[in-house]
This record gives sequence, C-alpha cells and structure tokens, in this order.
Amino acid sequence: MKKLILAAAIAASFSAGLAHAEDAKPDNEISYNIGAVNDYRYRGISQTRFDPAIQGGADYTNNPTGLYAGTWLSNIKWIKDAVDSAHTGTGGKGPVEWDIYGGKRGELPGGFTYDVGGLYYYYPTNNYSQIGRNANTFELYGQIGYGPAYFKYSHALTNLFGTVDSKNSAYYDAGANFDVGAGVTLGLHLGHQTVEHFSFGSYTDWKIGATKTFEQLAGVTLGLAYVGTDAKDGAYVSPSGKNLGRNGVVFSVAKTF
Repeated sequence: MKKLILAAAIAASFSAGLAHAEDAKPDNEISYNIGAVNDYRYRGISQTRFDPAIQGGADYTNNPTGLYAGTWLSNIKWIKDAVDSAHTGTGGKGPVEWDIYGGKRGELPGGFTYDVGGLYYYYPTNNYSQIGRNANTFELYGQIGYGPAYFKYSHALTNLFGTVDSKNSAYYDAGANFDVGAGVTLGLHLGHQTVEHFSFGSYTDWKIGATKTFEQLAGVTLGLAYVGTDAKDGAYVSPSGKNLGRNGVVFSVAKTF
C-alpha cells in the first residue's frame, strides 16, 4: 500500500531551472528515499497497528518522455495480525510490503497534468490465503491535476489485499497541496475506498497535514498530519479490537537523495 510520504520532495526534483544549459534536467534521473513514521497509515488504515515503520525506495524518471518506474518498501503487521486472530493454527506471515510501480506523467492543454500507471503491492512470504486470498494486489491508476489540486482513480485488477471476490474494487482520491510560505506545504486529502462484494469494508478517509524541508538539516523533510476514517469497527480492527481507522496523528521524517 503505497504511501508517498516523500511526494512533495520527489516532485520538487522535477522543477529544476532551465535558464542555463548546465542547469537543465538530465534525460534520466534516479533518486532514492528513506524515512520513518510513528504509524504507517494507508488510505487511512494503520498497517502497523499504530506502531512505527521504516520505509524507503528508489525512483527512475526519463524526463523527455515522462516515463517513470520505482519501488518502495515498508514493514507492516496487518497480515500477521489477521491470520493470527483467525486461530487457524498457522502463524501469520508477511512482515514487509514491497511496492513496484511504473507509468507516465506529463502536461495537457489548458494547464492540466496527468499521471497514469500501474502499481503492484507484493507481500513476500505472506500466507493471507489461510483466511482469504493471497494479499498481493495489482491496481491501475489515473490522475489528473490542475494547479495544486488533483483527482486520482485506482482500480484493482486482482482481489484487493486478500479480500475474497473483491476484484474491481476502486479507490477515489481528491486533494490539493498548497505552498503556504516559509517552505511549508499544506496538504488536504479526501478518499473513498469501495470493496467489491463487501460493502461493509467500504469507507471514507481524510487527511490534513503539512511538510517542511530543512536545508540546514541536510534536506530532511519533516511532516505532521491528522488522519481519520469512518471505517466501521468490525471491518478493520487490531487483535485487541481497536479500530485501525480511528483518528490519529502521524509524524514523519524523510530524506530524498
């Protein structure tokens, strides 16, 4: 479940000045990122049972064409928790989420931008099939933006994160990122997850947050966000019965290089 905590920092890498030839973008760019959060939230749902996560990845971009590819990893707990809680006699496996993605982004007439691609969520060694389907998931996505605002649609071509018969589930994501001065970016997000044939698992999530990159700290980006959902208690719960979509604060620290 990919979380672009570093989205603002990565996006900034595409705005290099073109006033001088030596400042122009290279045809190909590779960047790396590493970060940590006190709670890994994906679409509003905690993936780590409200515990911290270490995350990192790499991105490749071909600037002339807008084609890109990347990978990203994070520790998680939800697969182990779900299988263990089902008391199948087999311990839950799948402590890592590994995202692999690629696509194309560019500009459209009238000042619009677009981003289309595919994202594969891979959970090595996962045994979620003990209680459902294999957790590995593939989604196609398309995004259109204008100024600071965007709308993105993601469509699952497989079962969604192990939910039985959930192929064709969808996620709707609308938001905006505003430069409010002093190097601070304000981010607003509203999303809605639909789960095919499992309406009880559908929910709406939201987030309001801010990030700031500190050049005096070697370009480290710090973030603070308030997130929440209207997910029902019975659909997304921890082994102790806590709602994994409850409102909470997420702190993040990240570095792109």
